[in-house]
Amino acid sequence: MRSLRRQLGQYNTVFLSLSTERISSVFKGNLIFWYDAVIKDKVMAGIEVNISVKRNMKLEVSKDWLKNITRQVLEAESIRQPTEMGLLITDVKAIQRLNRIYRGEDEPTDVLSFQLTPNGCQKSEPTFVSAPDGVRHLGEVIISYIQASKQAEERGLSVAHELTLLIIHGTLHLLGYNHERPAEARMMRNRESEILASLRTIG
Repeated sequence: MRSLRRQLGQYNTVFLSLSTERISSVFKGNLIFWYDAVIKDKVMAGIEVNISVKRNMKLEVSKDWLKNITRQVLEAESIRQPTEMGLLITDVKAIQRLNRIYRGEDEPTDVLSFQLTPNGCQKSEPTFVSAPDGVRHLGEVIISYIQASKQAEERGLSVAHELTLLIIHGTLHLLGYNHERPAEARMMRNRESEILASLRTIG
């Protein structure tokens, strides 16, 4: 894990592949029962982004802003087919619990990516769940807002800028990018930089 963190540099991100059944138990169980109702937005033709924020959590950015940034990342990756993904903004306690369950590390992190694969089968190439209506389900990106705020202060960035970096990183994981090997890590970092430079109105 230490070598992985060296590859990631400033991020403590992990990419996880879960079956539909297991991810449902995580996101619909007791862990996130306090979330606001999901906000669904057709960000472009056939694309749906679901935004959830922990109830009573005050953000420096709006839910519309979160949707817009996520939309731009998907646009940058030329997503065209009917696609759905989720973005959850939570607190330290919830993301630490997920980190403990799925990484075996009982400590907070900044962002986790859960890619949906059928029957719990993890493959070298990304496999997406297609509903009967043909929608491509990418999975979920979970961000700790408290951790993002802390990191933004440490790096002299705005919270919006730090959230943007985490959204880009987490979404790229859902689209199949990884950083297990040095070459993969370089490719992912380069793509993150390209997308960041292309975004409009980061804040």
